[in-house]
Amino acid sequence: MSIREHLTELERRHATIERELETAKHHPSMDEIELGNLKRQKLKLKDEISRIRVTG
Repeated sequence: MSIREHLTELERRHATIERELETAKHHPSMDEIELGNLKRQKLKLKDEISRIRVTG
């Protein structure tokens, strides 16, 4: 997998988590722990995307 393909996949996963978070905000039954996990995953992906853009 090329760096560009990897970056595209990370961006896709980041966008997917963003949509999940938006959906979760509208469901009060969403578990706070799960919400926190999604936010951490999103941040981790954002950091990895930034790192690749800087070094790649």
